[in-house]
Amino acid sequence: MELLNSSMMTSTLTQTYRERYTHVKGVEYSKDKLVEELLALLDQLEKAYRKEKLDHEREVEYNRDAQIRLKEAERKMGRKSFVLVLLDGDGLIFKDEFLRNGEQGGKDAANQLWKVVSQYISSNLPSVSSPEIITRIYANVKGLANACFNSGIIDDPSVMDDFVRGFNESRLLFDFVDVGTGKDRADDKISEHFKINLYNCHCHQIFLGCSHDNGYARLLEQVPAETELIGHVSLIEGVPFEKELESLISRYRFRVAKFSQLFRDSKITPGSIKPLSRRSFTAPAAPASPPRTAASMVTSSSNNTSWASVTGSNPGDVNLKQSSGPPSPNFPAVVERNKYGQRIDRLDHSIPKEDFIRVKKLKLCNMYYLLGECPNANCHHDHDYKLSKYEKRVLQAVTRSLPCNTGPSCDDVRCIYGHRCPHSEFGKKECQWGSTCRFDPSMHGIDTTVVKVTKI
Repeated sequence: MELLNSSMMTSTLTQTYRERYTHVKGVEYSKDKLVEELLALLDQLEKAYRKEKLDHEREVEYNRDAQIRLKEAERKMGRKSFVLVLLDGDGLIFKDEFLRNGEQGGKDAANQLWKVVSQYISSNLPSVSSPEIITRIYANVKGLANACFNSGIIDDPSVMDDFVRGFNESRLLFDFVDVGTGKDRADDKISEHFKINLYNCHCHQIFLGCSHDNGYARLLEQVPAETELIGHVSLIEGVPFEKELESLISRYRFRVAKFSQLFRDSKITPGSIKPLSRRSFTAPAAPASPPRTAASMVTSSSNNTSWASVTGSNPGDVNLKQSSGPPSPNFPAVVERNKYGQRIDRLDHSIPKEDFIRVKKLKLCNMYYLLGECPNANCHHDHDYKLSKYEKRVLQAVTRSLPCNTGPSCDDVRCIYGHRCPHSEFGKKECQWGSTCRFDPSMHGIDTTVVKVTKI
């Protein structure tokens, strides 16, 4: 019995231990599984960490490089920053004293423009540090020269060429561009440069000189669509702004600069002081001559008795008296014409080029030395030079190289200016200067055969 009991107790204990072992084994399995899961998760986290760390290090390196590139770009931008000055030279015109002074006047005008723009930037645009100043002036130089000549601002159209040359020689980034004749040529060029540079990150300010022309209102109306660009534009006032431009300035508050020491504040009025060659000169008393009639148009013949024959074979035999000043050269008392009625001047081609250039550079008053007196109280050309007889002959040739605005129809016997291009051959409508020649196309290729004269 005891043995049986002992056997039963052993069996129960074994079962208990077995159950406990099973339980412990289950716990151990759970623990192992938990540990394995934790280790697997740790592996994932470690991999994610390493990836994140690499990404972070790569981002830091990229940002560092980007900052270096940005700083380098900023440094380069600062070095290349500029302001652009765009001027319509047909309406924004430099003051008379600059124009009259020719080449030196052009240099003075350019240097003064650079100075006033620099001062304006310093006072009104403090964030723009020492930018380059690029200046482009666009104009019909020939038309501008004629307008200044007709109004008495200059007494020789070539002075304007000297002024432009001086302006262009003054500074590397300053250009006075001749756009030639034609409607809106200056406007079109200025508009294109304006549009291109308005969004240029290197261009910190555009100065636009156009107060005389309402046409620029169309261009400026495009700017307010992006309001931050309004401050990118400054308008230069010469003559008072036209109505549409004034309205835009009031509406959008464009910045306005007025450099009164540089530019005219009034438009040029042609004919305010007419040059003598335009028959504004009151000729001194001369021998009475019969009134002009149809009979005064004399046809040239081989008997050499006509005025055309006399002046052709021995030009300068007929003198006109002078009221004052130095003696004038001889003038024929007739205007010679070809079969088309075009005026023909006898041109002296025997003068050496160096003598022509030397006398031209003397800057003599053509009207004073060739007509005897100068009506321009503000004339800046020389009236005191002792002109020799030969130099007077050269001066006549110099003035004949400047076109008379009346053209081949001019009947002023005392007109000292040219009525046909001295470089144009008969029948050819162009000369060596092509489209840049000062003489109009109608003054080229003129028939020089004298068939009739107008007696004065």
